[in-house]
Amino acid sequence: MRYFGYIRVSAADQNDERQRIALAPFAIPARNLYVDRQSGKDFNRPAYRRLVKRLRPGDLLIIKSLDRLGRDYAEVREQWRRITVEAGADIKVLDMPLLDTAHAKDLLGSFISDLVLQVLSFAAQMERDNIRQRQAEGISAAKARGVRFGREPLVLPDDFEDIYRRWRSGEINASQAAALCGVSERTLYERTRGRRTPPPRQRKK
Repeated sequence: MRYFGYIRVSAADQNDERQRIALAPFAIPARNLYVDRQSGKDFNRPAYRRLVKRLRPGDLLIIKSLDRLGRDYAEVREQWRRITVEAGADIKVLDMPLLDTAHAKDLLGSFISDLVLQVLSFAAQMERDNIRQRQAEGISAAKARGVRFGREPLVLPDDFEDIYRRWRSGEINASQAAALCGVSERTLYERTRGRRTPPPRQRKK
């Protein structure tokens, strides 16, 4: 039996020490230890893809926790099938001893592993969905209390129309008009887009 390990952290600056310590007792050869340092959000994990290509029947993949395999319930199930069925390898999840296909070869053992996997994956997905729902409800409640999100709306001066007229007539340039309005030239052009054609941008001397 060849031992393989997989470690994933969601950012390049995150520490993977806890996962390495958990896998250390199995003396996994360095060439068989694969590490991805990027978010699982888009599941673009080059090290994981190389790992799966190497797995053969009888190999054992060891991971610290189930969420190393995927982003959600469907992804975890797909990767579990890909490893255990397509590659014919075994999986050992250290945080959940019941998820160890190497010691669950009989029908009952396989049934228990599969059942536990489904329950845990579903629970993880439900928790993520609940977090999103709580966030959405929190934002709605905050808006109802008058809390504003995003940038404050831009308030133009009361004499903006006069400033705009002077700008269009050439009495003042864009830089002067923007200064009088308290905005940048870019913002001035953006806010006047859709009006009658504003004066062209003037080159700085």
